[in-house]
Amino acid sequence: QVQLVESGGGLVRAGDSLRLSCAASGRTIGNVAMGWFRQAPGKEREFVAAISWWIGRSTNYADSVKGRFTISRDNATNMVFLQMNRLKPEDTDVYYCATSLYRDPRVTRADYDYWGQGTQVTVSS
Repeated sequence: QVQLVESGGGLVRAGDSLRLSCAASGRTIGNVAMGWFRQAPGKEREFVAAISWWIGRSTNYADSVKGRFTISRDNATNMVFLQMNRLKPEDTDVYYCATSLYRDPRVTRADYDYWGQGTQVTVSS
């Protein structure tokens, strides 16, 4: 079992930055890829970013956030981060981190097993 707790969300203005954190406990996450997804009310949960199990190995981003968001991880502390720059109103969602069933950075929700409770990000125009 893995417990994931996201933090760092909040209300910001367009153009601002936020850094989301995801703390994992229960077992090490160092041997699996990690991902961030987001979901708006009434919509499907969509892929945002993923990082492979080894720091610096490979990452994957949704086209909508490429160049603005950066995913990173610290395996020593069992933490995953999402740096979000130049935020837009359309980035407003609940953001979830998740552990992957694989070591490479997958984009499909079904490739992830454990999920956090989410953190709300609201970007005003």
